Amino acid sequence: MRAIINPWVGNTNGYNCFGCCPDNPRGVHMRFYWDGEQVVSVWRANPNFVSWIDTLHGGIQATLLDEICGWVVFYQLQTSGVTAKMEMRYRKPVSTKWPYIRLNARLVEQRHSVAVVHGEILNPDGECCAECTCTYFVYAGDKAIEMGYMPATLDDAEVTLEDVEVSLSDAVALLGR
Repeated sequence: MRAIINPWVGNTNGYNCFGCCPDNPRGVHMRFYWDGEQVVSVWRANPNFVSWIDTLHGGIQATLLDEICGWVVFYQLQTSGVTAKMEMRYRKPVSTKWPYIRLNARLVEQRHSVAVVHGEILNPDGECCAECTCTYFVYAGDKAIEMGYMPATLDDAEVTLEDVEVSLSDAVALLGR
């Protein structure tokens, strides 16, 4: 798999996305990878995103899933859009004590200006803890550019999921989380 380069970092004034901006002090700082047929993210919960003791807030879970599903639109469809509908299913609690969670999202269907994307949150053992179906209204080329879309490209280096998990664990250890 290869990292998806975030085209807005350093290129767009006012870019402060809660989901993917690495400089948003209150954001979730997601990074994304293309794994052939899906977008993948590996993420570590911040204790500020707790609902019940050591449990990731359901609204944050929905945010993570909406964000990764949106990156399917950005990268795979090479356009932008807006979430028209999101259906969530919470299956198991997500612990903020886990070293990471993995998120996957894949395109299910595209017809005209509508894209349907399925996303899921997996625990470190690979069990599905939450899943969603997001329906996006996607913009045509000129409208997407008018709305701030910039093409997303891939980094040249191949990485494995294990590489990403290890680098995330190292970063967490350095930050003392």
